[in-house]
Amino acid sequence: MNITTYLGFPRIGRRRELKTALENYWRDPGQAETLLAAAEELRRRHWQQAADLGIDCVPVNDFSLYDHVLDQAVLFDAIPARHREGFERDPLAGYFAMARGSADGPALEMTKWFDTNYHYLVPELQAGQDFRLRGDKPLAEWRDARAAGHQARPVLLGPVSFLKLSKCTDGSNPLDLLPRLLPVYLEWLAQLAEAGVEWVQLDEPLLVTDLDPALALAYRQAYETLARGPSPRLLVATYFGGCDPELAASLPVDGIHLDLVRGPQQLATLLQTLPRDRVLSAGIIDGRGIWRSQPERVQALLHELHEWRQAGRLWLAPSCSLLHLPYDVEQERQLAAGLKPWLAFARQKLQELRHYADWLAGDAAAEQALRAQAEVLARRPQATGVQRRQVRTRVAALSPQAALRRSDVTHRRAVQAEALALPSLPTTTIGSFPQTAALRRARSGHRRGQLDDLGYQALLRDEVARVIRFQEDIGLDVLVHGEPERNDMVEYFGEQLEGFAFTRHGWVQSYGSRCVKPPIIWGDIARPRPMTVAWATYAQSLTSRPVKGMLTGPVTLLQWSFVRDDLTRAEICLQLALALRDEVHDLEKAGIGVIQIDEPALREGLPLRACEHAAYLDWAVHAFKVAAGGSQDRTQIHTHMCYSEFNEIMPAVAALDADVISIESSRSRMELLEAFQAFDYPAAIGPGVYDIHSPRVPSGEEMLELLQRALRVLRPEQLWVNPDCGLKTRDWDQVEPALRHMVDAARQLRATLPPA
Repeated sequence: MNITTYLGFPRIGRRRELKTALENYWRDPGQAETLLAAAEELRRRHWQQAADLGIDCVPVNDFSLYDHVLDQAVLFDAIPARHREGFERDPLAGYFAMARGSADGPALEMTKWFDTNYHYLVPELQAGQDFRLRGDKPLAEWRDARAAGHQARPVLLGPVSFLKLSKCTDGSNPLDLLPRLLPVYLEWLAQLAEAGVEWVQLDEPLLVTDLDPALALAYRQAYETLARGPSPRLLVATYFGGCDPELAASLPVDGIHLDLVRGPQQLATLLQTLPRDRVLSAGIIDGRGIWRSQPERVQALLHELHEWRQAGRLWLAPSCSLLHLPYDVEQERQLAAGLKPWLAFARQKLQELRHYADWLAGDAAAEQALRAQAEVLARRPQATGVQRRQVRTRVAALSPQAALRRSDVTHRRAVQAEALALPSLPTTTIGSFPQTAALRRARSGHRRGQLDDLGYQALLRDEVARVIRFQEDIGLDVLVHGEPERNDMVEYFGEQLEGFAFTRHGWVQSYGSRCVKPPIIWGDIARPRPMTVAWATYAQSLTSRPVKGMLTGPVTLLQWSFVRDDLTRAEICLQLALALRDEVHDLEKAGIGVIQIDEPALREGLPLRACEHAAYLDWAVHAFKVAAGGSQDRTQIHTHMCYSEFNEIMPAVAALDADVISIESSRSRMELLEAFQAFDYPAAIGPGVYDIHSPRVPSGEEMLELLQRALRVLRPEQLWVNPDCGLKTRDWDQVEPALRHMVDAARQLRATLPPA
């Protein structure tokens, strides 16, 4: 019998129940029991739903109140010294202090989970780190699932991936801690075995990356050690690409999960090398994309797995955790006509798995369902809007000159200095200001028809005027209009572009309670009219200081959407770039002299294998340059990037040819600037001095220290002063004092500089 299973499920709930419970607790810590009860209810509901859909085995410990990597750091007692006292006093409050910061100190650093838009918290370790088991979360959840009648297996990040995804604050190598960490894994596995757990899933996503000899050796040593202790049967899960077949087959484990969507090329070798007594968990449908699977492709794949099917050692699963998908497409009652039958969210992915398992068993109803699915998908390319001749003609006609600015960065710097007349260490923000409850209510009322267009526009104009006055009052040098009209930095633009569709309930967790609702790119992309010009020019009319025009860049629009699967990502990105190019030129014509084209997802999209980096960076950089290409020398082009390890892509960052780049760097204490120093980055840089992902308000002294650190790396004429990111998720009572501290810190440091 072929087993159906999955690696993880969306945590936030059908109607974002986890978000509500979290934010209620953060406002009122007396709501702790309510939060924990809501989490328990969500876990049980998700297990039962999977069982009702015919899934044979559910994972446990994939659920988290904030982040699964943070959960594991707590499980192994890897708690930073600054948070330990608070954690011992109140573990739940201490847990969230590590995630969000507190009076005890800043939060753990946060970065992207491989090439997804999910953010994980980076455990802080040090040489000689002691690990020990703290609590029994995975075992407790397994017992809960078993009591509810489910076959279940605990899930944990494997030892090598856990260490490599951590950072040693003293500069030592996290892998050196493997001998100290493995005894804790052995203790944990022994507890599970004693409790009667049959299978454990250890996620080792780093197996799909480039492995140097030391990392490969660490994998062999780790699993040889784990194989010697009492343990449930071990399933090592890989995903987000193809793994090293020889290494994966050599590990002394009982089963291996393969991502056969993003790494189909690995199958042929693994079928030859994987011992026949192993379980093969086949990731046959896409755990990250929202399109229904092509039955012909999956059925052909399943035919290749004949030997494992015959031996009863085949598991059917999505390629990776369903964490990265919305909950249920059946909630969507207002999708564009004809689009819904093409889509599969998390719930539908489980339905598809059941269909394929039943088809393998010869079930006629499953055969009919898959045939009908294939027929629907076959009609998709002919649907109106999927292909637009004018868009494709324009892309084909692009010349190399379309990606060039008119002069080099040195000449532009002089022209812009005269045009903008900014002081040294100019201050600005990244774009958005707090989206207050009143704004959200107004937006919701407008969409429901309870607030007419004139009333809504008047409210937004009042908010823009208020934000402009506030920025002038505190002394910012380059202002923004605050983006009160925008629901999301990607969705807002998608709503104004042809080729996009939108959901009402398609929320996906980004970090903690922060959820995003990615739009769906389903057709060729065109801009029918200007998108931001009216708001930028209105804001500029209210002040004599420069106001930035705010755009989301082509790579980020691509990366943070659910992308069509019938064109290459490079082709789609170029369509987006041309739409943005038109917007840049319209902003210039309207008199906007500073334009920010945000690309926080540029590094996120970097493939996991080095051999694929050059091709990706070529088309990603080209798309950005097409968007900014042809702009006037006096127009200062900014960009912004999030949570990026820049060292390996510095040539590409420089090749963007932006005049100013702002980066998130406060949690890393300016460590990211070392990459810019080593490369001798030619343009200006705004390293963030205010961590906007935490409610904590840093002091002016803290910000001044960070700026002083930045000046050890950057020249004064290079340095801009700004927060880490946009401010929409913060409250005004946090933003106002933080920005005042930031401006004061810049003024203090500016006063110490020699005259220009």
